[in-house]
Amino acid sequence: MSLPAWAQVTAARRQHVERVVGLLSEWAGAMGVAAQERERWIRAGWLHDALRDAPLGDLMAHGPAAADRAAQDGERDRGVLDAVRYHTIGYAGWDQVGRMLYLADFLEPGRDFDPDGRRELAARVPLERDAVLREVARRRVDWVLRSGWPLIPDTVAFWNALASR
Repeated sequence: MSLPAWAQVTAARRQHVERVVGLLSEWAGAMGVAAQERERWIRAGWLHDALRDAPLGDLMAHGPAAADRAAQDGERDRGVLDAVRYHTIGYAGWDQVGRMLYLADFLEPGRDFDPDGRRELAARVPLERDAVLREVARRRVDWVLRSGWPLIPDTVAFWNALASR
């Protein structure tokens, strides 16, 4: 699998997507994930930023737009579509593919912030996925708050679902 034909990405974005897919594949192997589930993770990885560089007018629109386009293109797996749709904000209704994509998108090694901390978190995912997921969500919520932006209801619900476990 690779980026869909309808993808609109820069070379740098393609590299990001490839690193996300690589991390998902690495984790699937380390966690002994069944081939069918691994395939779901990989599909979501290829789709998540497929329209990130499209002229949508809203940076947050790329996930929903990619999910809608993937559905039009034949993707029927609700978990994959939800993973792509909500990958930047979190979603309390996610199954495993959504949670793994959220982690991989944040922890992929090409990002330039806190490389040592993110590398450490990425290494812990196969054995401590839920703890790392809470930490990544906490960091993302904290960043939104420090930026002065409002927390959207889906993000709040996602955090509350994680915090109540």
